[in-house]
This record gives sequence, structure tokens and C-alpha cells, in this order.
Amino acid sequence: MASFDIVSKIDGQTLDNAINTAKKEILNRYDFHGSKSEVELDKKTNVLHVLTENEMRLKAIQDAVMVRMAKQGLDPKSLEFGDVESASGNMVRRNITVRQGVDKETAKKIVKLIKDSGLKVQAAIMDDQIRVTAKKIDDLQAVIAKLRAADVGLPLQFTNMKS
Repeated sequence: MASFDIVSKIDGQTLDNAINTAKKEILNRYDFHGSKSEVELDKKTNVLHVLTENEMRLKAIQDAVMVRMAKQGLDPKSLEFGDVESASGNMVRRNITVRQGVDKETAKKIVKLIKDSGLKVQAAIMDDQIRVTAKKIDDLQAVIAKLRAADVGLPLQFTNMKS
């Protein structure tokens, strides 16, 4: 039986490089000259903490991070933006979570997409990944093509292909 796994992972080192490059880019921008903006990545919890003076600068920081991630080959869909909070003084704060793994709700959505495709494959949810098995490798490739065309809200990678 041929099989592959559907996962959603972000390389920690590449993410760290993208964040550091975005921080340097922000510090060198003229409109951020003299700003008290801070961007920190908590590597243990995969949360990006952004602190700045106003929402316009917050939006500029978010855009810079997303552009850097795209240039590093990371999908910005993996970012989950928290609420904008007021911090001390006239500062604003936002926590941006970097999602890892396929959550249960999205996994159920993916399995439903696979079952509705009519292909002779079986999909099983295993923790934060989905294993798809079939007799023919062509069916597996059709599933991959179908999932790439569908928007499930997460960046998906297809790993561990075995025939």
C-alpha cells in the first residue's frame, strides 16, 4: 500500500532568520527612526510579540514580517493574528502565533475533502498530521493535486511518500 502524510510545519531556524531580517529592515526605515518598536520571537511557544506606538506602525511591521517570510519560502498563512491591545502609555501590542501542525477541525475538513473526491483512498487523523493510503500511487498524487487546489487555511506539506 502506498501512503503519504499531510503536515503543516514551519522550520524554526528559517522563521528566526525571517524575523531577524524583518527587524533589521524595520530599524533601517526612515518612518521608524526614533521609534520604540519591538519585535520578539518566543521560540518555545512560537509566538511573535510586537510592541509599537500606533496601529499604522503595527501594520507596517506585520507586512514586513509577512514579506520576509514569503521571501524565505515560509507561508504567511501559518500566522494567526491576535487582538490589538493597549500597552503602557500610548503603545499598542499584538501577539502573533505561528501555527504548527494540523488542528483537529482542519484535519476533519481535509479528510472530508478527500472522501468527497471519490478516489479510492483512506485518510486517518494521527495527532497533528493526516496519513493517506491507497493501492495506487496515482490516486495519492490526485489527492495531493486536489488539496493544493483547495484552500484549507493552513500551509500544507506532503511528506513521507512511500510506494
